[in-house]
Amino acid sequence: MFNGKTKAITFSYDDCTVQDVRLAGLFNKYGVKATFNVNSELLGKKNELIRKGVRVCHDKLTEDQIARVYSGHEVACHSLTHPTLQDIEDDNEIVRQIEEDRKNLEKIVGYDICGMAYPNHGRDADRVADIIKSRTKIKYARTTNHSYNFDLQTDLLQFKPTVHHDDYDDLFRLAEEFLSLKTDEPKLFYIWGHSFEFDILNDWDKFEEFLKLISRRDDIFYGTNREVLLG
Repeated sequence: MFNGKTKAITFSYDDCTVQDVRLAGLFNKYGVKATFNVNSELLGKKNELIRKGVRVCHDKLTEDQIARVYSGHEVACHSLTHPTLQDIEDDNEIVRQIEEDRKNLEKIVGYDICGMAYPNHGRDADRVADIIKSRTKIKYARTTNHSYNFDLQTDLLQFKPTVHHDDYDDLFRLAEEFLSLKTDEPKLFYIWGHSFEFDILNDWDKFEEFLKLISRRDDIFYGTNREVLLG
């Protein structure tokens, strides 16, 4: 159960880019909660990416912005510098990337951090998940493998989100299914992405339509990843 309710919705956003300011504002407007996954050694870095032929800003928030922008939400780890953890042969370096990120972020936000999202992806992460379990304080870790369902999962260190936000056909289909769902068993709708992706197709308004659709439902608990996965 999620605070006495059988249905919950949560969001997870990676990379701590400046577009998170607008996204967090939308989440606050509609009363939903998210977890923001941060690379602490990249804070304040300037960058741009080309995605789908579009040049998009990938500047990172500064350390001073973190607590304010993410107030009311959850800050979680995303590694120090965003390597693919599965490609790192040295177990100690994997631990350093996660644990030092966690410690840095705890100093910034002032609370214990126990969650993360795998940088780049979480596929084939059995070895990394074992290291996380035995050598870090992380209790849950989100992958980029989609479940396309609302079932709870037992493997919290290779957790599969329901759907990516820009898969709009499935996003709205799943939303309608979830809203109409009557269940005595706990069900979770988990959406993830990167806020800079909204600038690629300029589809902020479409995502806001989604937030309008799923928000302020009396039978749904809106929580951070930590709240819905760990209680």
